[in-house]
Amino acid sequence: MAMKAAKWRTISVSTLTKTRSTAPLTRRLHEGPDTVDELLDRHLVKDNKKKISDPDPDSDDLSLRRRLTSTRREALSLYRDILRATRFFTWPDPRSGLPWGDVLRANARREFDEARHERDPEIITRLLIGGRDAVQNALDKLVEKHRRMVEQERRDGRP
Repeated sequence: MAMKAAKWRTISVSTLTKTRSTAPLTRRLHEGPDTVDELLDRHLVKDNKKKISDPDPDSDDLSLRRRLTSTRREALSLYRDILRATRFFTWPDPRSGLPWGDVLRANARREFDEARHERDPEIITRLLIGGRDAVQNALDKLVEKHRRMVEQERRDGRP
């Protein structure tokens, strides 16, 4: 058994030395790049931006359209969230007598109409983030108020 293992060991060592001896020793030890520039070229993503001297108006329009489509999608999502949230505001407004949900929907519609033609992405982002925060805060306050009302009813002994 030991004889067979020794035989295979010599065969494998001889084939390894044949395959390795074809490449120079220095290149075998170090397969990496020779210069820093070659290292950077090999491992960094190339920047394929267009030169400023040759702007492509079609690509600018396309990127603007994509950005606007994305913000429109976000705005519609926010508006739907507002509509869903206003369903919980069923009590009447003491000033007008209208249900709070209707008042909140009208205010949201007015604000969305005012911001409809805004093109500055920073302002649009601020409006969207502020709207999301306002909806979340209103829902949190509503849940907390409802929780307090339920606790009050339990203390008073009402089912």
